[in-house]
Amino acid sequence: MSRFTPVLIAAALAAGATACAPQIGRHGFQMIDVAPNEIEAGVDTRETVLAKLGSPSTRSTFEGESVWYYISQTTERYTYNPTQVAGRSITEITFADGSDQVQGVRLLGLEDGRQIAMNGRETPTRGRELSVIEQLLGNVGRGQLPRTEDDDPGRRRPTD
Repeated sequence: MSRFTPVLIAAALAAGATACAPQIGRHGFQMIDVAPNEIEAGVDTRETVLAKLGSPSTRSTFEGESVWYYISQTTERYTYNPTQVAGRSITEITFADGSDQVQGVRLLGLEDGRQIAMNGRETPTRGRELSVIEQLLGNVGRGQLPRTEDDDPGRRRPTD
């Protein structure tokens, strides 16, 4: 056994251990000082929510400005595997109509979400599909020849 064998074994084990570690991604709203569940209905207002949590990730589309959402998501990706959602947190803060008072706070997680089946149909495009050879050789003979000084009138010197 050579003296490099233990070093090679240690390097292989280290490489194998790091290959199994997931790449973790955190996206969206990140709690810094105040957790969203610390917002109290009837006590906090729009201004105090903005001061404590900052701007919301999104606001409701159909209820005007009466619902704010703070959304965060954690993903994991193992080597050569697709990214998987490990956790999701959505805080829904509802304001009373015509008032700036917080009416309710609701916490939603990954288990509250629904899977939506996307439609796999495609819109057809006009024209025809080109083969690889047609794409590679399609412009051969269509290009212009390089310009020379004789056929470029903007570069000629005026003759006296």
